[in-house]
Amino acid sequence: MEPIEILNQFNSCYLKIQTIAQNENWLLLIADKRIDPEAATHLGDTLHYLGEAMGCVEEIVEVKFNQETEL
Repeated sequence: MEPIEILNQFNSCYLKIQTIAQNENWLLLIADKRIDPEAATHLGDTLHYLGEAMGCVEEIVEVKFNQETEL
């Protein structure tokens, strides 16, 4: 898998998880304390770390893109 493909997959996952985090049913589950309150924290952590991983891969993609542009 090429770095750009990895980045695209990460981005897709990030958007899906972000959609869950903003979903009314998810927010109601947390508000009603029907699930472990830590779940919201864990979901936020997942978004944070996935974003950090995406940033690392973005650097590789940018370097590769710049190298290819120079050729």
